[in-house]
Amino acid sequence: MLLAMIWISIHEFVRNQVVLTQHWTDHYASMGLVFPADPVNGAVWGVWALLLAGFIRIITPKFSFMETVFLSWLAGFIMMWVVIGNMGVLPVQILPVAVPWSLFEVFGAVWITRKMAIVSE
Repeated sequence: MLLAMIWISIHEFVRNQVVLTQHWTDHYASMGLVFPADPVNGAVWGVWALLLAGFIRIITPKFSFMETVFLSWLAGFIMMWVVIGNMGVLPVQILPVAVPWSLFEVFGAVWITRKMAIVSE
């Protein structure tokens, strides 16, 4: 689970703080806000990554690989995007990058979780 959390955290950081940072900062600036990038925000995303990795670990034995990927992606990303979209803070122009990247992110986390579960048995 820890390796899956690290995988998720790295992808979240690179996608949002390196690749898409300008989209986020411009979108927040257009609303008269500053994009939250303080260390405490990073820590909260670390908790989110831990929760997503835990969710993946819990459902992995109950579902097929692709079912686990889909359910984890739905729970981790789709619901988050619906909520932040509803709050008006989701820059929708990031979705063409964020959707496939997040699918790859979850795919990798599920793969790691499954491989580690086999090793620990």
